[in-house]
Amino acid sequence: QVTGYLDDCTCDVETIDAFNNYKLFPRLNELLESDYFRYYKVNLQKPCPFWDDNSHCGMRDCAVQPCPSDEIPDGIRSGSYKYSEEANNLAEECEEAKRLGAVDDSLSKETREAVLQWTQHDDSSDNFCEADDIHSPDAEYVDLLLNPERYTGYKGPDAWKIWNSIYEENCFKPQNVKRPLASGRGESFIYLTKLVRVCVEKRAFYRLISGLHASINIHLSARYLLQDTWSEKKWGPNVTEFQQRFDEVLTRGEGPRRLKNLYFLYLIELRALSKILPFFERPSFQLYTGNKSQDAEMKHLLLEILHLAKSFPLHFDENSFFAGNKKEAAKLKEEFRLHFKNISKIMDCVGCFKCRLWGKLQTQGLGTALKILFSENLIEKIPESGPSYGFQLTRQEIVALFNAFGR
Repeated sequence: QVTGYLDDCTCDVETIDAFNNYKLFPRLNELLESDYFRYYKVNLQKPCPFWDDNSHCGMRDCAVQPCPSDEIPDGIRSGSYKYSEEANNLAEECEEAKRLGAVDDSLSKETREAVLQWTQHDDSSDNFCEADDIHSPDAEYVDLLLNPERYTGYKGPDAWKIWNSIYEENCFKPQNVKRPLASGRGESFIYLTKLVRVCVEKRAFYRLISGLHASINIHLSARYLLQDTWSEKKWGPNVTEFQQRFDEVLTRGEGPRRLKNLYFLYLIELRALSKILPFFERPSFQLYTGNKSQDAEMKHLLLEILHLAKSFPLHFDENSFFAGNKKEAAKLKEEFRLHFKNISKIMDCVGCFKCRLWGKLQTQGLGTALKILFSENLIEKIPESGPSYGFQLTRQEIVALFNAFGR
């Protein structure tokens, strides 16, 4: 049912499907399995800045304390982090949460040594996201391949509150959006008629967030816990779950629009990749992991992906953004940035560690894409050799950008 042209774009669903499935995704997948892109540093201990978060353990309504594990190396898990008495009392609930949704952040000794060297290849600058303080003792490297985005049992009022807060307070919502109708099922039901009463920029912002929401819901439906017995756990597609979120009839016509917003998100991130080529093409830029031959191979693959992104025939034209009155445009751009920064802070209120990890990563990835699109003049001025003072991407931003696009 999702077919044809996308609103505000010259592109259609079929062109994106063919380009992504046959050309881009197989290469991107290979890139994301490499050492440089699979390790992401994240602080999962940050308190929620907007409301008192007293949910328990990351599964349904148990505590958001990481579960004690002897396997996590001291060098990764900060020795200064003390488990509270409450957390120890919740050991059984923690075990259950760990089984379903806890983050496995055990890294090998070689990887730990390599990641210590990564920091010297990182410059600090962040525009659109509330960046984690990656030097905080609570920040740790996580292997994304060991922690796939999937259904963890986190749903209900707590999950609903997150999305409601994002749409209600941080999205430029059109006047005729009907508000959430149900809080029982981990999802905001947003029923729209026409997105006509807001300017193209605000409409785009809303659609990006809706697309991100759709992406996350698709992954939860595609990797659902289908069987959980003593002998085995089985993850796989849950068609019913998918239909509840996207079926045209069950969502009163809203589902296909949500999926189209996912395509819109794809186009925006693809456009950012096509624009960032000069930054990565410089000989001085290295995907540094310490393994010279692999680093060279991955940089070659990265450039191949970016050239491919550039060759896409029907790119989103971001020149339609902020094209009017300069004063108004500057004001709107700043509004955009602050709204998005707020959304990145809300991710610290997500009560399940694995969901928080992927929420933070995808938000930072989209924030990085927006930063690129709004920095075109700076990117064009990047010198071929030497440091790029006007425009910088940290390793965190690079890893988030490509992994978010991979999602």
